[in-house]
Amino acid sequence: MAGALTADAVRVLLPEPSLWSQLSVVASTGSTNADLLAAARGGGPEGTVLVAEEQTSGRGRLGRSWVSKPGGSLTFSVLLRPIVVPQPLRGWLPLLAGVAVTAALRAEAGIEPGLKWPNDVLAGGAKLAGILAEQAGDAVVVGIGLNVAASRSQLPTAAATSLGLLGALAPDRSALLAAILRELELWYRRWVQCAGDAEASGLRAQYLRDCDTVGRQVRVELPGGTSVTGLATGIDDLGRLVLQAGDGEHLISAGDVIHVR
Repeated sequence: MAGALTADAVRVLLPEPSLWSQLSVVASTGSTNADLLAAARGGGPEGTVLVAEEQTSGRGRLGRSWVSKPGGSLTFSVLLRPIVVPQPLRGWLPLLAGVAVTAALRAEAGIEPGLKWPNDVLAGGAKLAGILAEQAGDAVVVGIGLNVAASRSQLPTAAATSLGLLGALAPDRSALLAAILRELELWYRRWVQCAGDAEASGLRAQYLRDCDTVGRQVRVELPGGTSVTGLATGIDDLGRLVLQAGDGEHLISAGDVIHVR
């Protein structure tokens, strides 16, 4: 799992033509998301992919850090320009990325992961991957961090896991990245062709099949320090979590979800 990851090895596994027009692998950077956000502001093209073997200042949601060590993970960002998609519907992009990662892991690693709304990929109840989408003008940069060969001592918390710890099949990281990019392109093109309509593109139906959050009692830690507890009953047209609490229905666009056992 910790073999060398090269741009050439990934490119030969992608279809021709491919959305992913520019793909590069660097030894180390602060944050692939920050790098591509800067590229987006400078007019960088849609389909740019930046992969880093080491990320020293990576970011997760809510200002958390995501530091990756060489060979132990798959850390990359993609630059997208969904110009035809109305702004309110772009909240589906991190959910779309989760669907892509889940499908690729099933195919390449032989595991059955699930999704925790809005941006975590879970396996065995622990976090296997995280997703962060950030906007710059008409561009959206989606960053994905997947724990591949990390040992227990290399993971930041006991709530995290890796493909190695799960005893998953041992995919070559280049093949795993190519599989994620193929699935990401597939779902992104469907979604864009439907102008961001998650129902018409089939995205919402697939997300609900993959999601471990909907149908469960959850507590959501909201921005600002408050929280709400209730039954997660669905995902609305904008990608928001629908939560039925004691005081009525809540539509949640941002928050940290805890599955209540």
